[in-house]
Amino acid sequence: MSGHSKWATTKHKKAAIDAKRAKLFAKLIKNIEVASRLGGPDLDGNPTLFDAVQKGRKSSLPADNIERAIKRGAGIGGDGVEYSTIMYEGYGPNGVAILIECLTDNKNRAAAEVRLAVSRNGGTMADPGSVSYQFSRKGVIVVAAAEGVTEDSLLEAVLEVGVDDIEDRGEQFVITTDPSDMVSVRMALQAAGIDYESADVEFVSSMPIQTDAETARKVIKLIDALEDSDDVQNVYSNFDMSPEVMAELEND
Repeated sequence: MSGHSKWATTKHKKAAIDAKRAKLFAKLIKNIEVASRLGGPDLDGNPTLFDAVQKGRKSSLPADNIERAIKRGAGIGGDGVEYSTIMYEGYGPNGVAILIECLTDNKNRAAAEVRLAVSRNGGTMADPGSVSYQFSRKGVIVVAAAEGVTEDSLLEAVLEVGVDDIEDRGEQFVITTDPSDMVSVRMALQAAGIDYESADVEFVSSMPIQTDAETARKVIKLIDALEDSDDVQNVYSNFDMSPEVMAELEND
């Protein structure tokens, strides 16, 4: 197990048809702006921006929104916003570890919204370091299972660039890499003609815990409440589910 939650690999599929599409778009646009500001507006010379734009396209973010976000991030037009990254730590129901990544232009607002969402949904805030020690940054690439795409074909495509893990999850393969290798792995997949659904640097827990359906529902409710905040960019957790629990939740 890579520790990458099965729920994390299905969220973006749900988001594409979710009523919260506007919030999803806002987060994608923010990612593009920050990537453009840090590495410049050239997609070929800025792999972080390339991946942010690809994620936007996969989520049906309109091309005009993408172009405007790139320009704002690069300072073209002079209406850019400075964002700060803040990490919060906490525990969800039954002690599930939660790591909350905010990208905000107002730290006080972000802190208040995070604390409110956590306290209202059965969680507690934690001191810095009490949760984050079990998470490490990993490149996570999700590839949809399709004709000709197998674990062997993926391994053959990325053999020379190196990966930590390839996990078969039925409808998807999850490739885990060192963050510094993610772009090379993604480019190797493209060179082999293999499409991918997403490529992100994420925080992955080394201590995943299996939860029952009731706990999983509560944790997902907490994560959804956190992601309702415009300041919360990503939520990472160490909870995972068996295929049986996953199927039960998908039937809710």
